[in-house]
Amino acid sequence: MRNSKKLRAVTSLIVIGTPWILSGSALAASGNVGQVESFIQSVIQAIAGLAGLVATGFFVLGGFRYITSSGNPEHLERAKRTIMFSATGLAITIAAFVLSNIVTGLATSAFGG
Repeated sequence: MRNSKKLRAVTSLIVIGTPWILSGSALAASGNVGQVESFIQSVIQAIAGLAGLVATGFFVLGGFRYITSSGNPEHLERAKRTIMFSATGLAITIAAFVLSNIVTGLATSAFGG
């Protein structure tokens, strides 16, 4: 009971004190918005490319399982699910990439980048 009160007090001090400590350096930092935008775009492109490679690997794995299922219904169903889930993941990745490009374009035109 006594330790939990100390833990709460220390946690409260950290939560309340952190903005006071970090705000000076955060407000003093000046940066170019274009550099931040290009960094975020390159991170998103790298993640989307990696997700595309992973999805392609799962497509190949699902196709290999489909071919080698030898008519076994359990293995065939497992291969179909692998292909379906990799297609779903690839579609979500492409949609996220397109959406991030749209949001970046809108933010750039709204804030003048």
